[in-house]
Amino acid sequence: MTLKQLEHQRNKAIEKLLELAKAMLIGSASETYRTCGTPTCRCHSTGPKHGPNVYVSYRGESGKSTGYYVPKSLHEEVFGALAAWKQFQHIAKEVAQLNEQILKAKKLAQRKGGR
Repeated sequence: MTLKQLEHQRNKAIEKLLELAKAMLIGSASETYRTCGTPTCRCHSTGPKHGPNVYVSYRGESGKSTGYYVPKSLHEEVFGALAAWKQFQHIAKEVAQLNEQILKAKKLAQRKGGR
C-alpha cells in the first residue's frame, strides 16, 4: 500500500473513532432476575422472578469494581454504547498499526530519496 493510501485508511478509521466516542461507555453489562419485597408475590413461589435488571460494571479510579443500575428504558442504548467501546478499542489498535506502517513507509521514502 502506498503512503497516501495508508494515510487515507487511517483518516477514515479516525473518523469512525470520533463517531464512536460520542456514544461509548466503559464496562460490561449483566442481567439479573430477583425476588421482590412482597412475600405474597408470584416471584417467591411459582411465577418467574422480576427482571431482567441490567447493571453495568467497570473498574473505578481506585482500581475496585463499581457499577450502576440501568433503567429498562435505557437498556438498548447502554448495550449499544458498551459495544461502541469494544469497537473503539479495536479501531484504535488498527490506527496504531497504520501509524506504524506510515512511519515505515516514510522511513523507506527517506532512504530512497537520500541516495
